[in-house]
Order: sequence, then C-alpha cells, then structure tokens
Amino acid sequence: MSPTIMAAVALLYVAALVYLGFRAYKNTHSTTDYLLAGRNAHPFVMALSYGSTFISTSAIVGFGGVAAIFGMGMMWLTFLNIFVGIFIAFVVFGRRTRLMGHHVQAHTFPELLGRRFDSRFIQAFSGGVILIFMPLYASAVLIGCARYIETSLQIDFQLSLILLSVVMGLYVVVGGLKGVMYTDALQAVLMFGGMVILLAFTYGKLGGIIPSHQALTDLPKRIDQEYQQALPEVQKIAPAGMGEAETLGWLQARLDELKLVKTMDDSKKAEFMAAHPDAGKVGALVKQYPQVVNKVAVTGVAKAGFRGWTRFPTPGTNFFYVLFTSIIMGVGIGVLAQPQLAVRFMTVKSQREINRAVPVGGIFILAMIGVAYICGPLSNVWFMMKEHGGVISVVKAGGNPDVIIPLFINDALPAWFGPVFMLTLLSAAMSTLSSQLHVIGTSVGRDVYEKGILGVKEHPRAVLITRLGVFLAIIATFIISVVLPEGIIAAATAIFFGLCAAAFLPMYVGALFWKRMTKAGAVASLLAGFGVSFFWLMFIQNVKGKLPALLANSLLGVPTILPDPIFGIHWNWVEAIMVALPVSTAVAIIVSLLTKQESPDHVRWCFEGIRKGAPTRSR
Repeated sequence: MSPTIMAAVALLYVAALVYLGFRAYKNTHSTTDYLLAGRNAHPFVMALSYGSTFISTSAIVGFGGVAAIFGMGMMWLTFLNIFVGIFIAFVVFGRRTRLMGHHVQAHTFPELLGRRFDSRFIQAFSGGVILIFMPLYASAVLIGCARYIETSLQIDFQLSLILLSVVMGLYVVVGGLKGVMYTDALQAVLMFGGMVILLAFTYGKLGGIIPSHQALTDLPKRIDQEYQQALPEVQKIAPAGMGEAETLGWLQARLDELKLVKTMDDSKKAEFMAAHPDAGKVGALVKQYPQVVNKVAVTGVAKAGFRGWTRFPTPGTNFFYVLFTSIIMGVGIGVLAQPQLAVRFMTVKSQREINRAVPVGGIFILAMIGVAYICGPLSNVWFMMKEHGGVISVVKAGGNPDVIIPLFINDALPAWFGPVFMLTLLSAAMSTLSSQLHVIGTSVGRDVYEKGILGVKEHPRAVLITRLGVFLAIIATFIISVVLPEGIIAAATAIFFGLCAAAFLPMYVGALFWKRMTKAGAVASLLAGFGVSFFWLMFIQNVKGKLPALLANSLLGVPTILPDPIFGIHWNWVEAIMVALPVSTAVAIIVSLLTKQESPDHVRWCFEGIRKGAPTRSR
C-alpha cells in the first residue's frame, strides 16, 4: 500500500489520540485525577490499559524477532506473562496494592513503598531509579515502532522518533493518567485485532497449523541438506584440505569481511576487496547459493546450544542462559515490580473491578505475545522459500532481530494489512511509552521533588513539575533511542525488568504481606538489589547487543571480570536478576529480623485498609 494512504491512516489515528487526550484534560481537576485517573477507572479500561502498557513494540517487534532466533521456547515467557503478570499480579498483589494504596493515600508506586515504611528515602531513591533507568526501556519501545514507520512510510528513522515523541508528549503532558488510560483502551482494541489477523494470515500462508510447525521442526535438517547440495561449489573456492568445521569457520570469516565492506566508503571498498580476494569469491557464491549462509549461521548458534526452533536450547549453554535467565525469567518475574503496571491497581474503586479485569487481561496478553512468539519462529519457514530469499529470518534481516517482524509483515501479508499492523505497532508503542513517560514524570514531580526534596504532603506546583518531568523524559528517551545500537530492544527490556525486580520486588512483597519487615530491611534490600544488578551489568554480564558490561570494557579493557566458567556455570551469561534478586530477598529478611520494627501504630495503620477493606484515611 502506498505511503500516502499509510500516512493518512496514521494522521486519523493521531487525531483520535489528541481528542481523547483533550477529553482527559477537561476531566482532570486534581492531583489524584492527574496521577491516578481519579481512582475511578472502569475495570475494562483498567485491564486494557494494563495489558497495552505491558505489551509494547518491545514484545511484538523486539521479542518477536528474538523468537525467530530462539524458537518456540519463547512460549514459556507467554505462560509466565499470563500466570505471573496477570493472575498472580491481579489476584495476589492487586487487591492489597489497591487497598493499601487507597488507605495511605499513595499516588505512585514509590510513594506506596515510602508510606508503608515511613521513609522519604525509599520514595525518593525508588523514584530516582525510575527516572534514570526507565528511559532505557522507553527507548527500546520507541525504536521498535520507529523502525516499522521508517520501512513502511519511507520516513527517516530519526524523524520517526521525533514525530512519535511529539504526539505522545501532547496527550501525556496534558491529560495525565486519564489521558493515558483513555488512549490505552483504544490502542488495546487495535492491537488485539491486528495480532489476531496476523496469526490467521501466517498460518494461512504456510499451509495451516500442523504443516507450518512441522516445517519449522524439519528446518535444521533441510538447511543441512541444501548445504550439501552447494558443497561442491564451496570446495572449489575454499583452501584445500579443510574439514567441514574448518570450512564453515573460513566461510564465516569471509562473510564477516563482506559485512565490514558494507560500512566502508566507496573509495576504500575496492582497495579492501583487492586485498581480500576470497571475500569476493564467497560473495559471488552466496548470490548463487544463499543456503550456504544458513548453514554457517545455524552452525554458529549450534555451538552456543541451539538445537532447532521447536526444541529448548541445551541446558548450561550460552543460548540456554540467554533464553532462560534473560528473557523468560528476567521479563517473566520482573513484571511484578513494574511501577507503570502496579500503579494501575490503585486506579479502580473496588476489588470487584480487579477480579473482572483478570480474564480480559489474560486473553489480551495471550493474543499479543502468543502471536508474536509464534509468528517470529514461523517467519523462518516463509523466508526459506526460494521465492522469498531462501534464507532464515536472521540472515534476511542482516543479523538485526529488530527488523525481522517488519520484514515479515511487508513481505508475507497483503498490502492492505500494512496500515492495520502499523496501527497495531503505533498502539503498542504509544500505550507503553505514554505510561512510562507518565511514571517518569510522577517520579520527578511527586517522588523526587515534592516528597524527596521538599518533604511536603502536597505542593501546589507538583502537577506542573510532573508535566515538566514528562517533557524531560521525552527528550531523554529520544536521545537514548538515537545512540543505542541495532538489535537492542529485547536486551534493554530484559535489563530494566530485571533491575526493577531485584530493587523493588522483595520490598514490595514485604510491604503488602509481612508486617515484620522493617524500614532498615526495606532500605537494605533496595540498595542491595540495585547495587548488585548495576555491578553485574557493568562488570560481569557479557555484552548482549553492546549494552551491558560497559564499565568492564571501557575501564578495564575486558568483556567481563569473571573467569569462564566457574564450577561449570557460565556466570557471565547469566542475567543479573538471577543473582541480584536472591541477594536482595535474603538481605530484606535478615536485616528485618535483626532490626527493630517501626512504630506498631504505623504498621497497624498501613495494614488497616487491607484488614477491613476500609475507605481511605489520611494520617
């Protein structure tokens, strides 16, 4: 479909968002309205807002592209997202968060923790963590949508980032959480429809459910067979006497040289190719036999533990650690401590609304990420067809997983679906980003400025400062989006989810369920979770997408400070959450048991709302 039609559809969509933001502005009269949508959100709106905030372009584009590499093992993340992110979050955490939040008059997630433990430091430090690190996650979401707009509308990537930032800034700054939730509900409906259509067309194009999954299972065998057909031509240009493994290694080195050539100026390309004649020979071979690249790529990941797109990676390998610790556990557990999600429970007026939201949220999450994690792996079957390139998805995408899903949509689905999926991605990006920007803004205005710096109960300029915080968050997110490397969406998301889990989750659980947890225990857990996560990411965890272990590389000149392996475990491939969360949990328990509890009256007052289900009280 022409870029003109796509642009017209996008403009109509933006007009609808601006209208909803204006309606929210007209109905926003107080701090509670701006920060918590008046604590009177409809359960359907809350569920859709929660789900659309949870699921972003990070999940659809970033993790969908990663699923094309790791395969159907990503469906375990779908299970955790529904069981933990919806059922456990709503049924176990939702009721107590709503009751305690209402009772202590908390307007933000950090404020709930700060009031429960009677600590300005907890609220301010938690707000600071959100302020500093959430733009990283927001940037991953923004990149995912901008990449699709870039390919669909032929708009420059940075211009796409600017347009998205401006639109979101308008309705978040003006409408507050009401504006965010109104637009979230509309965006969730569009997302649901788009993903259902995507699944139906994918199975239809590949011959049905069973044939498509069987083809995916047989893909490694097919790749090997096709390589054997091209092997005589490979042996003509490869150095004599090489075995299969050596030949594949030689091919990989030449392919790396060809990739390097693409980054050179025209004046240097000819000189480089003259000095590396074998690279030219491999380039000509690949044009005639693209299946050679498939074999090289699959052999490379097989060394790291890959066993096929319908099998889980070999336990104890690098592929296993990335899939299990970073993607499945990092995001699957980290969802419980996401500030932009937890605050949704404080927007409804009763437990009934939360209960009614569970099936809506569960079905929505299943349709969103379940579809993305199915279509991602199946895109390999499509691109392996000779008429579509004859290569697996990651090869088709030039090694960048962030463009696999957009390429698949543009190549496999009918032209009229382009605007539909563009709206799906716009909705996924804007719903999550608007919530992130709102949370960052409230962290600036409410948690850091009003409570942390001024230490006052209410300040007349708090909403103004919050709006300024949203504006600054937009600028920070845009800058980070420009400087981040390719293929970073999934890695950045997993890092932020894991950091929140390690820093906030033990304290959050203690705040809601354990009266014996002390302020000292909460502070120690917060600092331990954040400190261990930060140290692990900066000095230990191997570079994933050129993001973690930055200080080890820049200060020490090594990728990680740990030897590999230790006791048979490749710790530098283990995500920070797997170490930091147990540490912060143990610290919370031990320090709480060794320190004096806060005033019994204060603890009793905090839990009074949960015990009685009583209306809010000031104190």
